[in-house]
Amino acid sequence: MKSRRLVAAGATGLVVAMLAACGGGDGGNSASSMYTWISNASDRAQWEAFVTAAQQEDPEFDLRLEGPSFEDYWTTVHTRMGAADAPCILTTQAARAQELDDILMPLDDLAAEHGLDISMYNDAMIEALTVDGTVRAIPYDAEPVVLYYNKDRFAEAGLDEPGLNYTREQFLADARALTGEGRYGFAVPPVFTGGPGIPLSSANGNVPVADGELQLTEPGFVEDMQWAFDLVAEHGVAAAPQSGDPTDVHLQEFTSGNAAMIIDGPWFYETLTSETDGEVGIAVVPSRSGEPRGNIQGSGFGISRSCDDPDTAFANIMKITTPEVVGEVGRTRGTVPSVARSVDAWAEGKPAQDVAVVEALLESGIPLETTPTWNELETTFTRYSSEGYRGHRSAEEILTMLQESVR
Repeated sequence: MKSRRLVAAGATGLVVAMLAACGGGDGGNSASSMYTWISNASDRAQWEAFVTAAQQEDPEFDLRLEGPSFEDYWTTVHTRMGAADAPCILTTQAARAQELDDILMPLDDLAAEHGLDISMYNDAMIEALTVDGTVRAIPYDAEPVVLYYNKDRFAEAGLDEPGLNYTREQFLADARALTGEGRYGFAVPPVFTGGPGIPLSSANGNVPVADGELQLTEPGFVEDMQWAFDLVAEHGVAAAPQSGDPTDVHLQEFTSGNAAMIIDGPWFYETLTSETDGEVGIAVVPSRSGEPRGNIQGSGFGISRSCDDPDTAFANIMKITTPEVVGEVGRTRGTVPSVARSVDAWAEGKPAQDVAVVEALLESGIPLETTPTWNELETTFTRYSSEGYRGHRSAEEILTMLQESVR
């Protein structure tokens, strides 16, 4: 559900989609209404897939959907949840749960009262959706960040394909061999969370936040971010991004065949495998050891603190996060399910190696923990990232500035 990088042009106004079904309340803090991001028809179809799957068990299930584009969602959600007619249910990315602390209701007591076994959901996702010791949303997906590679480009260069074990040294050697004649071995966007630095660092066990506090200046994280910058500044295996570049610039380079590798999430699997000039495979994010490890991202359904009927709202969330529902949505829409036993549904029809990579990363993945000021950090990093990739500023300089200015 990461359509933030594939936003339809002009889809910024408030979009309201009425999902065909029966029953449920209307108006007020409706327990059968959800506020979410709807950037385009694909987003709408994704949310409708949850409702359709839930209706297989409960034909009377009803959920009304409204919301703006992904970008606008994070600037409007606080205002919308403060309105008298606000929906009860809202969505959040795990990486943004801290940001919505003041409007997301703790769900632990409701889970206990309704008999929901939270332990069936991916541990990393539950950890990431926990704020101040309480779970704030029930995850519907668990998406380990992966390396996408163009099999045709690797074959042309006479290179072995990466897979479950991929060291940094081999990655760099491959990227160099794949760079030339106006094409690159790798592509990077100008952003922080969606860029290669955090996944490359997480693969080595270094993270930007620990125990709720930024640790951007920790030596291991700084070294890993510098290594990402140096892919452009020193090794020249990727083009330097501009701060004004679209956030999906790396996807464009990859699908066109101009870049042989990118790092991103499984949420783009269907898009990249169907639209790329060449056959696509996935591998683990390269690390010093080469072993599978990295961060897991995803999203979930929470309840507004202003909701006047949290019991009904939680019952509705349970209906769209059962193993059967998240499995069916994974099968039809491509999101990796948040429940381990439902991953087989997502795996249907996919190459065995791609499935093995995702399963290995689900086993070893760590959550992407953020802070309430993460959006400000993203904006500031984007402003200065091109200087890092061009070698005009070091990772230590940029990360120290972020650590000191973004609290």
